Amino acid sequence: MEKTIAGQLLDIKAVFLRPEEPFTWASGIKSPIYCDNRLILSAPKAREIVEQAIADTVMKKFPGVQMLMGTSTAGIAHAALAASILGLPMGYVRGEAKSHGRNNRIEGRMEKGTKVVVIEDLISTGGSAIEVVEALREAGAEVLGIVSIFTYGMKKGLQRLAEANVTNWSLSNLDALVEVAVEQGYIAPEWKERILKFRDNPSDESWTNK
Repeated sequence: MEKTIAGQLLDIKAVFLRPEEPFTWASGIKSPIYCDNRLILSAPKAREIVEQAIADTVMKKFPGVQMLMGTSTAGIAHAALAASILGLPMGYVRGEAKSHGRNNRIEGRMEKGTKVVVIEDLISTGGSAIEVVEALREAGAEVLGIVSIFTYGMKKGLQRLAEANVTNWSLSNLDALVEVAVEQGYIAPEWKERILKFRDNPSDESWTNK
């Protein structure tokens, strides 16, 4: 599944690999990869594959799930589509509470004790996903874990998830992606280890050296 999903992301250009001309993140870090999984929504074939994979992973890894919760904003549509496949209720968690109306941060009817799985599009350092989990826990949910579409597998993200006692299952990851990218000619073979070196230490720009 990891390589199938990776291939779909590359095919629809939801993931860009540009090691010879790195992207610059908001933090200033130079990165050989840029992900925009929102593009899955406008690609019917990839969308069908990804949403079914999310639904299958939720049921396989978290069979006791009672509700899906999307992260705002990228996880909302994926949570809705997967919940429709599974026949489950769905909601989402705002980045912050509304400043009007009922001042909700959590949207959707969720009773205390509800067993929830969070749906996220991308895991990097894990910060935003953990904030969603903490908000749900504070509201009384039993968060079983996260299902995400893609993860970089960064050490910082893995460590933060472990410290927060959060289990994440991703449909695909950077290792699978670069393997498929080499097989299909998206990148030269010699870039594989350099990109993985970036993943293991993103603040060290030595991976860019030829």
